[in-house]
Amino acid sequence: MTRLLDANARILLSRKIIVQVFLSYAHGDRALAEQLAEDLRKRGLSVWSHEAELLPGDNVWLRNGEALKNSEAMVVLVSPEAMRSEWVQHEIEYALGNRNYEDRLFPVQVRPTASMPWILSRFKIFDAKQGVSKIGQAIAGALRQVA
Repeated sequence: MTRLLDANARILLSRKIIVQVFLSYAHGDRALAEQLAEDLRKRGLSVWSHEAELLPGDNVWLRNGEALKNSEAMVVLVSPEAMRSEWVQHEIEYALGNRNYEDRLFPVQVRPTASMPWILSRFKIFDAKQGVSKIGQAIAGALRQVA
């Protein structure tokens, strides 16, 4: 029942536009991902995170694909582990190729890595050292501007 409510109860970001944020990260960055997801939810955004949303027995590929399709923004936590993850790479590729994510891709550098895709440097890169609250506020504000 919770899954159904989460899927259908995407929060109004403005009076006209509903935004669901897809959170992409490696397992090693889970603690920061959970904190950022909580902060974004407090700011009125719906956040999809694979570790929070997937249940045992779920078809991981299908559920992940549905979440990508239903989301309009992506926050990607950038770290050496994330850049080695095929899942994270595929999620970034999906967002870059989908018009729903135009101006709505937000890289957050958790730890420096030389393997960050060059295309992400075209976006404003947030530094995790700024703190979850500042990052959440900036992302929510940016989404209000493009909504």
